Amino acid sequence: MTTNKQDQTHLLIFAREPMLGRVKTRLAAGIGAEAALAVYRELLTHTAQAVAKAQIPATVWLAEALTLPLASNEALPEWPGLPWRVQPAADSLGARMAHAFAEAFAAGATHVAIIGTDCPGLTCAHIAQAFSLLTDHDAVLGPADDGGYYLLGLRQLQPALFENKTWSTPTVLADTLADAQRLNLRTALLPTLHDIDSVEDLARWRAG
Repeated sequence: MTTNKQDQTHLLIFAREPMLGRVKTRLAAGIGAEAALAVYRELLTHTAQAVAKAQIPATVWLAEALTLPLASNEALPEWPGLPWRVQPAADSLGARMAHAFAEAFAAGATHVAIIGTDCPGLTCAHIAQAFSLLTDHDAVLGPADDGGYYLLGLRQLQPALFENKTWSTPTVLADTLADAQRLNLRTALLPTLHDIDSVEDLARWRAG
């Protein structure tokens, strides 16, 4: 990264390869693996469009990348124009996220945010708002209505935010906010959005 203003921001995208039987497993239990894969591809497309419109430097971090025939300097079909990495084989989601944040900060970023690919309500405006809030806050969180979060933004690595969490449970957001308060971090919240993890989530999304 260079030191110009744009390159001081960096977006991390945690995603999976769109592979049958390896994405949206909770959803697949209710609608079948093929239908769940189609939903995941739809969510990938939506997220990629929001990221492209945000025009912020970004890196895709793939979980359990098993079938990629691409060289590391080739773009992924789902993420045209974006560099990608494979998430480390860490024990927890928190450790993998902390690793990605650490790499971005080490490369020269001063404002870093991470998103997943489960949130159909995410727009480029939410991403832009997160980085705007980071100009005068230490942390920014985008709450998900299931008790997790769809975005986390930081101005420096805060290891405690990634430790001692029971990931993918309704306590993640509250525990993260409690840690941020304990660390005296100036924290801002984005609008609450919906993640798509279950049949009920999907039905609510389709109903508009």
